[in-house]
Amino acid sequence: MMESNQNLQNAETLAALQELIDVVAKLRSPDGGCPWDLVQTPQTLIPYIIEEAYEVVDAIKSGDQNAIAEELGDLLLQVVLQSQIASEYSQFSLKEVAQGISQKLIRRHPHVFGDVSVQNVDEVRQNWEQIKAAEKGEPSPENQQLSAKLSRYGRTLPPLMAAMKISHKAAAVGFEWESIDGVWAKFHEELAELQTALAEETPDRQEAELGDLLFAILQIARWYHLDPSAALQGTNQRFVQRLQKMEAVVDRPLSDYSLDELEALWQQAKAQLAQEPNQEL
Repeated sequence: MMESNQNLQNAETLAALQELIDVVAKLRSPDGGCPWDLVQTPQTLIPYIIEEAYEVVDAIKSGDQNAIAEELGDLLLQVVLQSQIASEYSQFSLKEVAQGISQKLIRRHPHVFGDVSVQNVDEVRQNWEQIKAAEKGEPSPENQQLSAKLSRYGRTLPPLMAAMKISHKAAAVGFEWESIDGVWAKFHEELAELQTALAEETPDRQEAELGDLLFAILQIARWYHLDPSAALQGTNQRFVQRLQKMEAVVDRPLSDYSLDELEALWQQAKAQLAQEPNQEL
């Protein structure tokens, strides 16, 4: 009975996935399709992939199951849409995408689909990395140059996450300050260089110095075991919450108020939030 129910559920799942494939194909059809979908390319859809992935994470953190299912659907749409566009140019289809990941999982889990024995999660991770390196024709992880590993982080991760990964890995091989004093000295050095660049240099140099300063700030976070992504996310949330408080007590658009009036409203909102449970300044 249980097997019969599982088979029925699998059939319904495949039917639902086929419906999504058909809907996306219709949206991309030159005959009656959607003008917006028809002009999209793999490159123009990149921001949506990133946005939908972050919205999935936000939904998971909220614990709202309906929101999680909805956001996973939005992310799945991006996979199907990318595959549909590729299939139109005879590059690959959703079939190759699904087959590829299934085969990869089988190859990289020889302790499940083969006769390899593992004792713990660390051994699973080591096997995964070794198999991955062999697939790509690269040296095993322990024999890879550090720069090759760090370059991959820079290409594939969001900049904030990549910077933390890069600095952690570099510190692990000894490329590190002797004390926190050196980190603070680097921060002040980079701050001064940015100020000079803003006054005297080209926009390219200014951007480079800004990047150096941000990297120095992340080193401070690393030394104090702080999560910069969580810190910035918290600041973003507090900023929006304060704006909400401000808008709740005004009778006209915020743009109609002077800077001094906005500052007073801001401080009032900040004080109100500080008195609410589970709120920080």
